[in-house]
Amino acid sequence: MTAHALPFLDGHARLGMGSWHLGQGRRDADSEIHALTTGAALGLTLIDTAEMYGDGASEELIGAALPAMPVRPFLVSKVLPHNASRRGVLRACEASRERLGVECIDLYLLHWRGGVPLAETVAAFEELRAQGQIRHWGVSNFDTDDMQELWRVPQGRHCVVNQVLYNVHSRGIEYDLLSWCREHGVGMMAYCPLGQGEVLEDGVLQEIGERHGVPAATVALAWALRDPGVIAIPESGSAEHVRANARALALQLDAQDLAAIDAASPPPRRKQPLDVL
Repeated sequence: MTAHALPFLDGHARLGMGSWHLGQGRRDADSEIHALTTGAALGLTLIDTAEMYGDGASEELIGAALPAMPVRPFLVSKVLPHNASRRGVLRACEASRERLGVECIDLYLLHWRGGVPLAETVAAFEELRAQGQIRHWGVSNFDTDDMQELWRVPQGRHCVVNQVLYNVHSRGIEYDLLSWCREHGVGMMAYCPLGQGEVLEDGVLQEIGERHGVPAATVALAWALRDPGVIAIPESGSAEHVRANARALALQLDAQDLAAIDAASPPPRRKQPLDVL
């Protein structure tokens, strides 16, 4: 396993920072900006956001943090399905770029499927890419049948990422979606790789963490990153949590660790509905 197995990342690590609740008053803005800049300094140079998060507030906070970062991070944002028409995508992307304060978004995703035909959304993404407003595009919350349909759409095979819920307690994608994406060169981006906090209370992860001298969160993220095609984007609200997350870049779980996790949280034996939050 390498830290840079997905070529479109251009050397950025597969462990990044999520921003679902940033810029929305959970913490003061300075603390959240400090968390983002701390993570960037520790090598977490991929930041995920969306126009939906705080109705743009997350993007604005990230935009405020960018000047203080040691390197320009790899920026990911998403368009809502009701904005996924050709004109809607173009307007939404422009608004996201303005809030972020950048000329180009590195990776732009369809947040989930809606009523707009995939062909129309893909054509808009390709137009943005040709104009230099985005570098790559992808999807989110797509199951295997959705990906197969996307592959039949003109230029649909330019998709580089599918962002889905994935963690030690939510392993349904391992039945067929993960392997399908691997075979077709699509990276998997795991949102909520720590669940909604419950993963941190997992006794098996805590025991493994004690053996390695790290918190359970570090173990959970190292587990997600065991597959070189997976990117993980844990929430990044505090500098303390970001430091713990960053330790996963150096943690290699052994066969005993992985077997213990499989015993406690087994991989799926049949197809399951795609987990979403």
